[in-house]
Amino acid sequence: MRKIWDIHGGIHPPENKHQSLNNKIVAAGTPPELVLPLSQHIGNPAIPCVIVGEQVLKGQRIANAEGFVSVPVHAPSSGKIIAIEDRDIPHASGMQDTCIVIQTDGRDAWIERTPNPQWDTLEEQQLIHIIRDAGISGMGGAGFPSAVKLSPPPTSDIDTLIINGTECEPYITADHALLRERADRLAEGIAILCKLINPEQIIVGIEDNKLDVVEGVKKALDAIDYSSLGRPEPGANEARQASVEVVTFPTKYPSGGEKQLIEILTGKQVPQGGLPADLGIVCHNPGTAIAVRDAVIDGTPLIERITTLTGDAIANKGNIDV
Repeated sequence: MRKIWDIHGGIHPPENKHQSLNNKIVAAGTPPELVLPLSQHIGNPAIPCVIVGEQVLKGQRIANAEGFVSVPVHAPSSGKIIAIEDRDIPHASGMQDTCIVIQTDGRDAWIERTPNPQWDTLEEQQLIHIIRDAGISGMGGAGFPSAVKLSPPPTSDIDTLIINGTECEPYITADHALLRERADRLAEGIAILCKLINPEQIIVGIEDNKLDVVEGVKKALDAIDYSSLGRPEPGANEARQASVEVVTFPTKYPSGGEKQLIEILTGKQVPQGGLPADLGIVCHNPGTAIAVRDAVIDGTPLIERITTLTGDAIANKGNIDV
C-alpha cells in the first residue's frame, strides 16, 4: 500500500457536493449564439482563420495556434460567423477579449473526422500532433497546452504519471461525475498518455469523499495492459513496465493543487520556481485524459467540457456537458 503524506496547512470547508450528484451528466444543448474567446489557455491567444459571414461546421478549426505555447480553437457547432470582436468574458475583473461569434444553424453538422482505432501503432510525434491540433489544454483549471506538457525536454526523465482526480473545491463535482460515468474512456486516455510519457508508475489520486467511483475506475484500468505500452530508455535493452494504482487519501482543501497532490502521493516537493517534470512527474486531470482519448481515437477536437451547475439559485442541479 502506498504511503500517504500530509501537506502543511489546508482547511476543511463545508462540502456541498451531494447537491449535484443525484443525476447523470446531461447535454446542455446548442444555444442560438456561441461566443469563443481566443484566449482559452495559458500562452499566446489563437489567431482567427475564418472571416465574418463564413459558414463553419462543428469541429472545424476557426483559430490557429500562435507559437509553441498555444492551441487552436474549434467551432462547437455548425453555423455562421457573425462577428470577430471584443466581447465580455467570464472573468472576475470584467475583462473583455477578442472573440469569434457563431450564430448556430440548428443542424449541428460535423466536419469529416479521422478516427484512429489502432492508435497504438502511431509514433509519439504523430500523437502529439493530433493532441495539439485538437486544441487540448489542461481541463483542471490552469489551462496549460497539453501537447507542451507531453513534450518534456530530453533531459527530463519522467517516471511517474499522476491523474489528479481530487477536485477539492466545495460544490464542484464535474470530475466526480466523469470518474463515475466515463471510467472506460479515462482508462483509454491514460493508455495514450502512458505511451507518450513512458512512465514506470501511473497513480490515479482520488480523495476519500469519492469512494463510490474507486471500484469502477479500478475495473476500467484493469482492462488495459499498461505494461505493454512502455519502450526502452536510451541505452537500455528492455522496455519500461508501467504499474498502475488507484490511491485514495483524506479530503482536505487544497489537496487538488498539482504541487500539493504530488507531495501527498510521493512525499516530494516541487522546487520553488520549478516544475513537476524536475522531479520526473507529470500530472493530468481526468478530463484532459478523456479529451486526449477522444481526439486520438475518435478524431474529435476539444469543443466541450463537463460543468457543474449547483447552489440554491439553481433549480435543476447537476453536471452538464457544455
